[in-house]
Amino acid sequence: MTSGEAELVERIGLFLESVGAPRTIGRIYGWLMICDPPEQSLTELATALRVSKASISTMIRPMQEGELVERLPSASREHYYRVVPGGFTQLLQVQLARMHAGAEAAEFGLSVLGEQRTQQRERLADLRDFCRFAATEVAEGFMQRWAEYRANNEE
Repeated sequence: MTSGEAELVERIGLFLESVGAPRTIGRIYGWLMICDPPEQSLTELATALRVSKASISTMIRPMQEGELVERLPSASREHYYRVVPGGFTQLLQVQLARMHAGAEAAEFGLSVLGEQRTQQRERLADLRDFCRFAATEVAEGFMQRWAEYRANNEE
């Protein structure tokens, strides 16, 4: 890894850390975006990023669940991973869809509280309404605008 590549990997690590992910996830994602070959084993990732193989293994699981990376079939015991095209978009869609759970929790809270607890009801109603809005209006409108932007700005 060149010094420029190392700086890029660190910058992506810091970016993802700033939005709530562990820095190591960002570093893995950054390296997988630029490495050659684009498929890397856990051992190769650990060596390139100078972290333990166990740490890479632990961090790669949520990346797979979020569809940022995919594990490739391999005849050997070594697992190989690569970035999923559009993975960051997919991750955001999954996160926005999870807002339904927040709306459901708030709705349940409203059913539990008595009518006299107006301040608490207002807070729960605000949470419910925000989560509903984010799961529908934001997700659909934002993703549609993103697709249009991407289509119009492809290099």
